[in-house]
Amino acid sequence: MENTFHEKVIAVQTELKAPKNQFNSFGKYKYRSLEDILESVKPLLSKHGLSLTITDEIKETATGHLYTEARAILHSPDGSVEAKAQAGIDPNKKGMDIAQSFGASSSYARKYCLNGLFLIDDTKDADATNTHDSNIKWLSEGTPEFTKAVSFIKKGGSIDKVKQKFSLSKAVENKLLNVKS
Repeated sequence: MENTFHEKVIAVQTELKAPKNQFNSFGKYKYRSLEDILESVKPLLSKHGLSLTITDEIKETATGHLYTEARAILHSPDGSVEAKAQAGIDPNKKGMDIAQSFGASSSYARKYCLNGLFLIDDTKDADATNTHDSNIKWLSEGTPEFTKAVSFIKKGGSIDKVKQKFSLSKAVENKLLNVKS
């Protein structure tokens, strides 16, 4: 007798081994990429008669921040299960053009979507512990930091100086650009 959908999902989750084969020389840590997970899971999906669909969509928060929402659906003729994950997009990320920023967000959201779907534990993963750029936070309207930034620009300060300290959404950047000095 063929396994139920639930039993197939449990089998894939149990059998999946997705080692951290990548190394970040800057942060000195090992990690697994989206491609590593997909390479490990594809043979198991075939073995258990399952298919996987992954999509993502760009969304915007009420405060103007962009993010990618990824959705992974595990299918079989007798059932399906899905998982979702989100990752922020920083269009002003240093060293990245806009396409790279969106692509990195998509890859990150898809990876964590699969982590949830296949029960891959990343608590010891570098993404859970790295502190790169952790001192740069988003500047949001209505905060004391935003008020200080407006005052700084009114006194002749540059938006580039603000960008060195904060990530800015397009909406916040436009408001700061329209401040009269």
